[in-house]
Amino acid sequence: MHKKEYSIEVGGKTLTAIFSDLADQAHGSVMLKYGETIVLATACMSKDKQAGLGFFNLTVDYAEKFYAAGKILGSQYVRREGKPSTEAILASRVIDRTIRPLFDQNLRHAVQVIITVIACDDNDPAMLAVNAASLALVVSNIPWKGPIGCVRVGKYDDENLKINPSTKLREEEYPYKFDLTVCGREGTINMIEAAARQVKEEELTEALEHASAEITRLEDFQKKIQSEIGKEKRVIIHDKISEESVALFKENILPKMEAAVFAGPGKKKIDELHNEWNNLVKEKYINGDRKDFQLEDDIFDETENDMLHEKAIKENKRADGRTMDEVRELYAQAGGLSKILHGSGIFYRGGTHVLSALTLGGPGDKQEVNGMDVQSSRRFMHHYNFPPFSAGEPGRSGFTNRREIGHGALAEKAVAMVLPSIEEFPYTIRIVSESMASNGSTSQASICASTLALMDAGVPIKNPVAGIAMGLMHATDDEYKILTDIQGPEDHHGDMDFKVAGTREGITAIQLDVKVDGVPIKILSEAMAQSKKARLTILDTIEKEIPKPRATISPSAPEILVIKIKPEQIGGVIGSGGKIIKEIKERTGAEITIEDDGTVYFTGRDGSAGKAKQIVEEMTHEFKPGEILQGEVVKIADFGAFVRLNSATDGMVHISEIAPFRVERVADIIKEGMIVPVKVIAIDAQRGKISLSIKEADKNFFAPKV
Repeated sequence: MHKKEYSIEVGGKTLTAIFSDLADQAHGSVMLKYGETIVLATACMSKDKQAGLGFFNLTVDYAEKFYAAGKILGSQYVRREGKPSTEAILASRVIDRTIRPLFDQNLRHAVQVIITVIACDDNDPAMLAVNAASLALVVSNIPWKGPIGCVRVGKYDDENLKINPSTKLREEEYPYKFDLTVCGREGTINMIEAAARQVKEEELTEALEHASAEITRLEDFQKKIQSEIGKEKRVIIHDKISEESVALFKENILPKMEAAVFAGPGKKKIDELHNEWNNLVKEKYINGDRKDFQLEDDIFDETENDMLHEKAIKENKRADGRTMDEVRELYAQAGGLSKILHGSGIFYRGGTHVLSALTLGGPGDKQEVNGMDVQSSRRFMHHYNFPPFSAGEPGRSGFTNRREIGHGALAEKAVAMVLPSIEEFPYTIRIVSESMASNGSTSQASICASTLALMDAGVPIKNPVAGIAMGLMHATDDEYKILTDIQGPEDHHGDMDFKVAGTREGITAIQLDVKVDGVPIKILSEAMAQSKKARLTILDTIEKEIPKPRATISPSAPEILVIKIKPEQIGGVIGSGGKIIKEIKERTGAEITIEDDGTVYFTGRDGSAGKAKQIVEEMTHEFKPGEILQGEVVKIADFGAFVRLNSATDGMVHISEIAPFRVERVADIIKEGMIVPVKVIAIDAQRGKISLSIKEADKNFFAPKV
């Protein structure tokens, strides 16, 4: 094996890039090591361009391998990797969103980047994968405007900013202050994924600046490697549109463009004009043998793009006539659909409409995650659906794509930051957000609808959360306009999609996608400040509909009761082979979940949880001398009476402890079935016997015979 290594220190640990002939058929490859985490990144580009393709065909796959964790995972019957996990899909999206803007979008050759996780310790393989993808592209012959760098930065176990912390500091239940994945180049940022516990904008700006400094070091590291071993880039010759088509466009379409682009909300007018242009082109070349009109399609999109930018930057003009910081018309509804639903929310922002439905379950309804580097359970799940009718089109239904998983994860992250602890609210929570109509940022509308559903369900969230998408029309770093609440053409042609979610107190989640090479931190800081104004406007609408969570949960939701038993008592409650706990479940109809620390959750309806709780409490109750209670006499003997203290325990009252006078025959004054007061006077733990006294519990219970 021929091998060459380069190293740099990042976050107090050594990052090593290993170049070898291991994957030498790939156009670019690298093995990147950080701690004991290793990823292999490969990049390939097709030899020929794909005719008739109207977009740049980039595929990014992040492949988790179970062997990387040193474990035999998978299902009991299929011990191999199957479809990508949610974590793998989210990692693929992060890589894609980072590297895609740095390709020529007119490239019609297919490019594929595959990252394979070879080994995984407590260093984040997803962060490493972004840097590996950059290096594989940098040393390849594929034309690309990298390198880029990626780091994780945040405040975890103290107030100090940390770079690339151990994944142990970022577990789901760990109370970190904020956690950011940041990618960028040349002092700008082109991708952010962030979760924060109501953190101020200024604090996140500081974190971005800290991250950018580390990213610059990673860029310089990669540039040095490229200068030494990088391949010469392929030169791709692009086809040019004919002068005839340009003249046809200028004469028939260009004069109508401004009126169509700025016709108001939505894309109806511009789509109609686009169809007119397509038909005109086909009619023009109907007698020829041309089948590919992509260049003619491109001139329409490019003209629309240029017009939106120029009018916004020079004239403060937007497609739907709003001001730069204006939010579209809002509507919020909490509940009011069906008593079956535990909670629901409907949220409109202009032409974007979302319905969120919430379901409450017991601890047993948690999702168990058994992945390559994640073994945990999730008590909160947010799922997002984007059916084709929400875009006014027919299409495939019932299949969850990467976009839906990514949008669902973003909303889940934003809302999770304000949920009560499991001690405060022991329910498992699932929210499903259905995009009913789409005209810009349904993911942020999902956050708003989910907040309404949570409050409608009576979940005691810390604060309501709202989200907004910010856009950018950029000419230079001095000539630009930040757009609040992007929609339609602004979403398609704008230079960034900067989603910011939070409460009145601060930010809970951020996601940044760009179409340019990168955005200066100064502009992102301004966008965060502008987003806060919009967020407060949305929160006003939400709180006008429902000012705070309802005082009680829905009657249709299950009841959950909680007790704590000693860990050593768990085995007695479960029984051999689970026999006892199974019998309790069958008798009561309740679900019972027992944690290792002795916390017991009872989930049920119509009083079943209370019945199960009573049984377990009685089973685990430890009687103490001096304790006074009542019990039923279950057996009479010559020497005394046996009294049932609970369903699992009996005690014995000696004849001398029945009354404050001499009792000749027990049966003369006490009968089976009688309810009597008793006091615990002695416990023989070794023999499991409890001695009771009626006379000490109530000396007047049996009056002396006269």
